[in-house]
Amino acid sequence: MSSEGFLKEIQAIGEKFLLKLQKLPKAEPVEIVSFSVVLLFIATVLVLTIIACSCCCYSCCGCDGRPEPRHRKSQVRPAA
Repeated sequence: MSSEGFLKEIQAIGEKFLLKLQKLPKAEPVEIVSFSVVLLFIATVLVLTIIACSCCCYSCCGCDGRPEPRHRKSQVRPAA
């Protein structure tokens, strides 16, 4: 998919979303609840993605942005 096609697709999705928002005040309660559930799901996925990425970056880079040296793994030996 070319970048122009992708941008047109994103624009079409945005227009549908705005149209849905404009019709929302006149919608039935079931439709309002379902739309809210979908928005809540999207927001949850975005927040969890941001949290996962920030935790990954924190564990790899530390607080100062420099990579931490790999920790040595200690071998566990069975008791005699």
